[in-house]
Amino acid sequence: MSDNNRLGVFKTYKLYVGGKFPRSESGRVYEVTTKTSAAGTAGKGQWLANAPQSSRKDARDAVVAARKAFGGWSGATAYNRGQVLYRVAEMLEGRKEQFVREVAASEGLSKSKAAAAVDAAIDRWVWYAGWTDKIGQIAGGANPVAGPFFNLSTPEPTGVVAVLAPQKSSFLGLVSVIAPVIATGNTAVVIASADAPLPALSLGEVLATSDVPGGVVNILSGVTAEIAAPLAAHQDVNAIDLTGADAELAKELEIAAADNLKRVLRPQPVDTDGASDSEDWPASPGTHRLTAFLETKTVWHPTGALGAAGSSY
Repeated sequence: MSDNNRLGVFKTYKLYVGGKFPRSESGRVYEVTTKTSAAGTAGKGQWLANAPQSSRKDARDAVVAARKAFGGWSGATAYNRGQVLYRVAEMLEGRKEQFVREVAASEGLSKSKAAAAVDAAIDRWVWYAGWTDKIGQIAGGANPVAGPFFNLSTPEPTGVVAVLAPQKSSFLGLVSVIAPVIATGNTAVVIASADAPLPALSLGEVLATSDVPGGVVNILSGVTAEIAAPLAAHQDVNAIDLTGADAELAKELEIAAADNLKRVLRPQPVDTDGASDSEDWPASPGTHRLTAFLETKTVWHPTGALGAAGSSY
């Protein structure tokens, strides 16, 4: 049979919550279309898919899943987390062509530029995977004290982190905000780019078939402000990354986050066009996102005397 006689099988994009793929409990969807400008900032074009429009209930379900997964993920060895994250990079490499197509359509990029962005995103995932068992060496250590004590500081994950993904950089920016959160033992509830959610929802499919436990990363799509408000006020969310929020929304969310003293990572200053994610995502990453959602635990231990001579350790 000729391919011309086939009916196309359209992909149904779903949320990724607790290791499963539910539709939004609201039953709502919204149209995702291609960008028509080369910069990916103006106009809309061809229909791509219907993405689920998450509700407040979906956000609360994602927090429950993230909290349930936190104990096991934070309790895993740093080396094991690195191996798991590297496995994700392996699977992204195998599905690279799919992500190139989705990034090109979502951001209005040429195929070559989209391929470069996807390559950079995979490389960045590997980079953060390599830091899982090294960040403790630069964020902790032995402290000199005036007294017969050992004083040791070690970093520990903050807990459940709500992440507002960049609005413009649908994949490289997305990876840049998710990978450091989970590399350090936190679990994440991610709000994908409102206009370009497809690469994020496809990332959920990769995570589901990798070694990442269900609930470690939960991905929601829809209206950013609508989903972010209940997450910022949620008492079981420990931190929030406001990268994908504009200045006005970031201020509202930061006020809500203060109710239970959440850690807040503020967005970079906005562009002149009001865009919220003005970070240079292709630039080399640093460790600031790794340390943003770490707490420092300090332990004091008395030294003791050894033998009659009174020598100590």
